Amino acid sequence: MARTPDGPPPPPTVQRVRIRYAKRGRLRFTSHRDFQRSFERALRRAQVPVAFSAGFSPHPRVSYANAAPTAVASEAEYLEVGLSRVCELRALHDALDASLPTGFDIIEVVAAGSGSLADRLEASLWRIELPGISRPDTRAAVGSFLGLSEVPVERMTKNGIRRFDAREAVVSLAVLPDDGPTESASPEERRDCAILQLVVRHTTPAVRPDDVLTGLRTTSGLAPFEPPRVTRLAQGPLDPRSATIGDPFDPDRSASADTITPRG
Repeated sequence: MARTPDGPPPPPTVQRVRIRYAKRGRLRFTSHRDFQRSFERALRRAQVPVAFSAGFSPHPRVSYANAAPTAVASEAEYLEVGLSRVCELRALHDALDASLPTGFDIIEVVAAGSGSLADRLEASLWRIELPGISRPDTRAAVGSFLGLSEVPVERMTKNGIRRFDAREAVVSLAVLPDDGPTESASPEERRDCAILQLVVRHTTPAVRPDDVLTGLRTTSGLAPFEPPRVTRLAQGPLDPRSATIGDPFDPDRSASADTITPRG
Protein backbone atom coordinates (compact mmCIF):
# COMPACT_ATOMS: atom_id res chain seq x y z
CA MET A 1 0.00 0.00 0.00
CA ALA A 2 1.42 3.38 -0.99
CA ARG A 3 2.35 5.72 1.80
CA THR A 4 1.08 9.29 1.89
CA PRO A 5 2.64 12.24 3.74
CA ASP A 6 1.15 13.07 7.12
CA GLY A 7 -0.75 16.30 7.65
CA PRO A 8 -2.50 18.68 5.26
CA PRO A 9 -0.95 19.58 1.90
CA PRO A 10 1.07 22.82 1.75
CA PRO A 11 -0.71 26.04 0.74
CA PRO A 12 -0.89 26.50 -3.04
CA THR A 13 1.16 29.01 -5.03
CA VAL A 14 -0.95 32.15 -5.43
CA GLN A 15 1.71 34.52 -6.79
CA ARG A 16 4.92 34.05 -8.79
CA VAL A 17 7.60 36.70 -8.77
CA ARG A 18 10.72 37.01 -10.89
CA ILE A 19 13.89 38.53 -9.51
CA ARG A 20 16.98 40.00 -11.13
CA TYR A 21 20.00 40.08 -8.85
CA ALA A 22 23.70 40.91 -9.07
CA LYS A 23 26.80 39.05 -7.91
CA ARG A 24 29.46 41.65 -7.16
CA GLY A 25 32.85 42.14 -5.55
CA ARG A 26 34.34 39.25 -3.60
CA LEU A 27 31.10 37.29 -3.88
CA ARG A 28 31.88 36.55 -7.52
CA PHE A 29 34.03 33.74 -6.12
CA THR A 30 31.03 32.00 -4.57
CA SER A 31 29.44 29.05 -6.31
CA HIS A 32 25.83 28.87 -7.43
CA ARG A 33 25.15 26.40 -4.62
CA ASP A 34 26.52 28.95 -2.13
CA PHE A 35 24.10 31.53 -3.52
CA GLN A 36 21.19 29.10 -3.26
CA ARG A 37 21.91 28.56 0.42
CA SER A 38 22.25 32.30 1.03
CA PHE A 39 19.03 33.05 -0.82
CA GLU A 40 17.00 30.43 1.03
CA ARG A 41 18.31 31.79 4.35
CA ALA A 42 17.34 35.30 3.19
CA LEU A 43 13.82 34.09 2.40
CA ARG A 44 13.48 32.80 5.96
CA ARG A 45 15.07 35.89 7.51
CA ALA A 46 12.80 38.21 5.52
CA GLN A 47 9.76 36.05 6.42
CA VAL A 48 8.78 35.67 2.78
CA PRO A 49 5.70 33.39 2.43
CA VAL A 50 7.37 30.92 0.07
CA ALA A 51 5.23 28.14 -1.37
CA PHE A 52 6.52 24.58 -0.91
CA SER A 53 6.16 21.44 -2.93
CA ALA A 54 4.12 18.53 -1.58
CA GLY A 55 5.44 15.08 -0.72
CA PHE A 56 7.76 13.61 1.89
CA SER A 57 10.55 16.14 1.25
CA PRO A 58 8.94 19.53 0.64
CA HIS A 59 11.23 22.11 -0.92
CA PRO A 60 10.73 25.83 -1.59
CA ARG A 61 9.38 26.68 -5.01
CA VAL A 62 12.43 28.56 -6.28
CA SER A 63 13.66 28.17 -9.86
CA TYR A 64 17.13 29.42 -10.85
CA ALA A 65 17.87 30.27 -14.48
CA ASN A 66 21.26 29.97 -16.17
CA ALA A 67 23.57 30.93 -13.30
CA ALA A 68 26.98 32.49 -13.99
CA PRO A 69 30.07 30.35 -13.33
CA THR A 70 32.08 30.62 -10.12
CA ALA A 71 34.62 33.53 -10.09
CA VAL A 72 32.49 35.51 -12.55
CA ALA A 73 30.66 38.70 -11.55
CA SER A 74 27.21 39.42 -12.91
CA GLU A 75 24.68 42.22 -13.17
CA ALA A 76 22.02 39.97 -14.67
CA GLU A 77 21.16 36.81 -12.74
CA TYR A 78 17.54 35.63 -12.63
CA LEU A 79 15.28 33.44 -10.55
CA GLU A 80 11.57 32.83 -9.92
CA VAL A 81 9.83 32.27 -6.59
CA GLY A 82 6.35 30.90 -5.90
CA LEU A 83 4.55 32.55 -2.97
CA SER A 84 1.69 31.25 -0.84
CA ARG A 85 0.45 34.78 -0.20
CA VAL A 86 0.35 37.86 -2.43
CA CYS A 87 3.14 40.29 -1.50
CA GLU A 88 3.77 43.94 -2.32
CA LEU A 89 6.79 43.92 -4.59
CA ARG A 90 8.65 46.93 -3.21
CA ALA A 91 8.46 45.54 0.32
CA LEU A 92 9.60 42.13 -0.95
CA HIS A 93 12.51 43.72 -2.83
CA ASP A 94 13.70 45.70 0.20
CA ALA A 95 13.31 42.82 2.67
CA LEU A 96 15.28 40.38 0.52
CA ASP A 97 17.98 42.91 -0.34
CA ALA A 98 18.49 43.67 3.36
CA SER A 99 18.66 39.96 4.21
CA LEU A 100 21.32 38.99 1.65
CA PRO A 101 25.07 39.53 2.12
CA THR A 102 26.50 42.68 0.54
CA GLY A 103 27.51 41.70 -2.98
CA PHE A 104 24.37 39.66 -3.57
CA ASP A 105 22.15 42.58 -4.51
CA ILE A 106 18.49 42.50 -5.56
CA ILE A 107 18.07 44.75 -8.61
CA GLU A 108 14.45 44.25 -9.64
CA VAL A 109 11.33 42.27 -8.72
CA VAL A 110 8.37 41.82 -11.06
CA ALA A 111 5.16 39.81 -10.96
CA ALA A 112 5.58 36.83 -13.28
CA GLY A 113 3.54 36.88 -16.46
CA SER A 114 2.86 33.98 -18.77
CA GLY A 115 5.56 32.00 -20.48
CA SER A 116 8.85 30.62 -19.27
CA LEU A 117 11.54 32.97 -17.99
CA ALA A 118 14.27 30.48 -18.93
CA ASP A 119 13.08 30.46 -22.56
CA ARG A 120 13.65 34.22 -22.78
CA LEU A 121 17.31 33.95 -21.75
CA GLU A 122 18.64 33.29 -25.24
CA ALA A 123 22.04 34.97 -24.99
CA SER A 124 24.43 36.83 -22.68
CA LEU A 125 26.51 39.99 -22.97
CA TRP A 126 29.91 39.70 -21.26
CA ARG A 127 32.72 42.15 -20.44
CA ILE A 128 36.14 40.50 -20.22
CA GLU A 129 39.16 42.45 -18.93
CA LEU A 130 42.57 41.04 -19.92
CA PRO A 131 45.28 42.55 -17.66
CA GLY A 132 48.69 42.89 -19.26
CA ILE A 133 47.41 42.31 -22.81
CA SER A 134 47.61 45.12 -25.39
CA ARG A 135 44.65 46.10 -27.53
CA PRO A 136 46.49 45.62 -30.86
CA ASP A 137 47.43 42.05 -29.94
CA THR A 138 43.88 41.39 -28.80
CA ARG A 139 42.35 42.83 -31.99
CA ALA A 140 44.57 40.58 -34.09
CA ALA A 141 43.56 37.52 -32.05
CA VAL A 142 39.86 38.42 -32.26
CA GLY A 143 40.11 38.84 -36.04
CA SER A 144 41.69 35.40 -36.39
CA PHE A 145 39.05 33.83 -34.13
CA LEU A 146 36.12 35.37 -36.00
CA GLY A 147 37.62 34.39 -39.35
CA LEU A 148 37.35 30.70 -38.51
CA SER A 149 34.23 28.61 -39.04
CA GLU A 150 35.02 26.37 -36.08
CA VAL A 151 37.21 26.66 -32.98
CA PRO A 152 37.33 23.34 -31.10
CA VAL A 153 38.05 23.60 -27.36
CA GLU A 154 38.10 21.16 -24.48
CA ARG A 155 36.70 21.57 -20.98
CA MET A 156 36.74 19.26 -17.98
CA THR A 157 33.20 18.35 -16.88
CA LYS A 158 31.87 16.04 -14.20
CA ASN A 159 31.71 13.36 -16.90
CA GLY A 160 35.29 13.92 -18.05
CA ILE A 161 36.84 15.95 -20.87
CA ARG A 162 34.31 17.34 -23.34
CA ARG A 163 35.26 18.70 -26.76
CA PHE A 164 33.01 21.22 -28.54
CA ASP A 165 33.00 24.24 -30.86
CA ALA A 166 33.47 27.63 -29.16
CA ARG A 167 32.95 29.63 -32.38
CA GLU A 168 29.39 28.86 -33.48
CA ALA A 169 27.72 30.33 -30.37
CA VAL A 170 29.62 33.65 -30.60
CA VAL A 171 27.32 36.32 -32.03
CA SER A 172 29.81 39.18 -31.68
CA LEU A 173 33.27 39.69 -30.21
CA ALA A 174 35.04 43.04 -30.18
CA VAL A 175 37.80 44.95 -28.40
CA LEU A 176 36.45 48.07 -26.71
CA PRO A 177 38.21 51.37 -27.50
CA ASP A 178 40.90 52.69 -25.16
CA ASP A 179 39.75 55.75 -23.23
CA GLY A 180 43.29 56.20 -21.86
CA PRO A 181 44.33 56.51 -18.20
CA THR A 182 43.58 59.67 -16.26
CA GLU A 183 46.41 61.82 -14.90
CA SER A 184 45.69 60.50 -11.41
CA ALA A 185 45.79 56.86 -12.50
CA SER A 186 48.10 54.57 -10.57
CA PRO A 187 50.88 52.60 -12.31
CA GLU A 188 48.61 49.53 -11.98
CA GLU A 189 45.83 51.35 -13.84
CA ARG A 190 48.24 52.55 -16.56
CA ARG A 191 49.21 49.01 -17.58
CA ASP A 192 47.87 47.49 -20.77
CA CYS A 193 44.44 45.97 -20.26
CA ALA A 194 42.41 45.01 -23.28
CA ILE A 195 38.67 44.78 -22.74
CA LEU A 196 36.51 42.40 -24.77
CA GLN A 197 32.79 42.69 -25.32
CA LEU A 198 31.24 39.30 -26.10
CA VAL A 199 27.72 38.30 -27.04
CA VAL A 200 27.20 34.54 -26.97
CA ARG A 201 24.11 32.43 -27.60
CA HIS A 202 23.01 30.02 -24.90
CA THR A 203 23.61 26.61 -26.43
CA THR A 204 24.06 23.01 -25.29
CA PRO A 205 26.76 22.59 -24.23
CA ALA A 206 26.95 26.16 -22.95
CA VAL A 207 29.83 28.23 -24.36
CA ARG A 208 31.29 30.30 -21.54
CA PRO A 209 33.71 33.26 -21.64
CA ASP A 210 36.56 31.00 -20.53
CA ASP A 211 35.87 28.77 -23.55
CA VAL A 212 36.20 31.77 -25.87
CA LEU A 213 39.45 32.74 -24.11
CA THR A 214 40.69 29.18 -24.60
CA GLY A 215 39.83 29.53 -28.29
CA LEU A 216 41.80 32.80 -28.52
CA ARG A 217 44.78 31.13 -26.86
CA THR A 218 44.75 28.07 -29.13
CA THR A 219 44.25 30.05 -32.34
CA SER A 220 46.52 33.04 -31.64
CA GLY A 221 48.48 32.37 -28.45
CA LEU A 222 46.65 35.18 -26.61
CA ALA A 223 46.84 34.58 -22.87
CA PRO A 224 46.61 37.15 -20.04
CA PHE A 225 49.36 37.15 -17.43
CA GLU A 226 46.75 37.41 -14.68
CA PRO A 227 43.28 35.86 -14.36
CA PRO A 228 40.81 37.75 -16.56
CA ARG A 229 38.05 39.74 -14.88
CA VAL A 230 34.71 38.64 -16.30
CA THR A 231 31.32 40.28 -15.75
CA ARG A 232 27.96 39.35 -17.26
CA LEU A 233 26.23 42.62 -18.09
CA ALA A 234 22.95 41.27 -19.51
CA GLN A 235 21.11 38.18 -20.60
CA GLY A 236 17.79 37.91 -22.37
CA PRO A 237 16.18 37.63 -25.81
CA LEU A 238 18.62 38.03 -28.70
CA ASP A 239 18.22 40.22 -31.78
CA PRO A 240 20.69 38.47 -34.12
CA ARG A 241 20.65 41.31 -36.68
CA SER A 242 21.96 43.91 -34.24
CA ALA A 243 23.63 41.46 -31.80
CA THR A 244 21.77 43.17 -28.96
CA ILE A 245 20.04 41.61 -25.97
CA GLY A 246 16.60 42.65 -24.78
CA ASP A 247 15.15 42.79 -21.28
CA PRO A 248 13.54 39.46 -20.30
CA PHE A 249 11.20 41.26 -17.90
CA ASP A 250 9.54 43.39 -20.60
CA PRO A 251 6.62 40.96 -21.14
CA ASP A 252 6.03 40.78 -17.37
CA ARG A 253 5.97 44.57 -17.04
CA SER A 254 3.54 44.82 -19.94
CA ALA A 255 1.20 42.33 -18.28
CA SER A 256 1.19 43.98 -14.85
CA ALA A 257 1.38 47.46 -13.40
CA ASP A 258 2.47 45.93 -10.08
CA THR A 259 6.21 46.23 -10.57
CA ILE A 260 9.05 48.35 -9.21
CA THR A 261 11.73 50.53 -10.70
CA PRO A 262 15.10 48.75 -10.96
CA ARG A 263 17.88 49.75 -8.60
CA GLY A 264 21.55 49.58 -9.48
